[in-house]
Amino acid sequence: MKIAVTGGSGKLGRHVVRGLLGGGHEVLNLDRVGERGPNFLLVDLRNYGQVLDALLGVDDRHSGFDAVVHLGAIPAPGLLPDAATFENNMLSTYNVFQAARRAGVKRIVYASSETVLGLPFDIDPPYLPVDEEYPARPESTYSLVKHLEEQLARELVRWDPELSISALRFSNVMDESDYEAFPNFAADPMARKWNLWGYIDGRDGAQAVALALDREKPGFEAFIIANADTVMLRPSAELAAEVFPNVPLRRELVGRETLLSIEKARRLLGFEPRYSWHTSLPRRFDRQEE
Repeated sequence: MKIAVTGGSGKLGRHVVRGLLGGGHEVLNLDRVGERGPNFLLVDLRNYGQVLDALLGVDDRHSGFDAVVHLGAIPAPGLLPDAATFENNMLSTYNVFQAARRAGVKRIVYASSETVLGLPFDIDPPYLPVDEEYPARPESTYSLVKHLEEQLARELVRWDPELSISALRFSNVMDESDYEAFPNFAADPMARKWNLWGYIDGRDGAQAVALALDREKPGFEAFIIANADTVMLRPSAELAAEVFPNVPLRRELVGRETLLSIEKARRLLGFEPRYSWHTSLPRRFDRQEE
């Protein structure tokens, strides 16, 4: 496919662009920063005219796209004043979605967020593992925008029955180099309680994007995308009992399995994480186990 990736210069975006190119797709990164080259186009996503023009065609670079992957955003709460985060992220997403529709693109995959599940879980989740079945519980402006983006997507697919939009609720994105810090989390279970000790390897994030692009069913779907394990060394059942003693378990927890359920992504996308910090740091992991 010919695929436009917004925010392809970001932490997750670099993995996504690399993975899609490796899969034989033609990819153009639309971003405000990046290295000049055949796969990069400087675009301000807050400017609807630029976004629409970029998706329709750019001289001899391309003449349109089969799909859009929207990752471009302020990537976390607290990086900018709340109003600036809201304006940048909400406007950018509307521009990308609307321009894609105007350009005739029927397949959109975009980065939603684990934050819509209720992070930082100062209020207990309704049950564990958490999944996509309960209503969004945004607790920050950043998360509120992610929730509103999902609502926007639901309305757009209602307007256009042929449109497919997949919202990938990514957990905390990690590069392999980030795993050096993971053994330090073992000392304090509260340090990473805020997202139920979850993470997603950027390479597995890219896998999820590719799988969602292959999904041709029209309509809207949201998927939690996390690794199959947690950032901790302790069993997940122990962590849940200690930190969330009043939260019911929907089923027995096995080993260090994620408390951010990826069962829906497994079932509908065929998603299965391939990378884990445990296998990336085998020697240090063995010492911690001892």
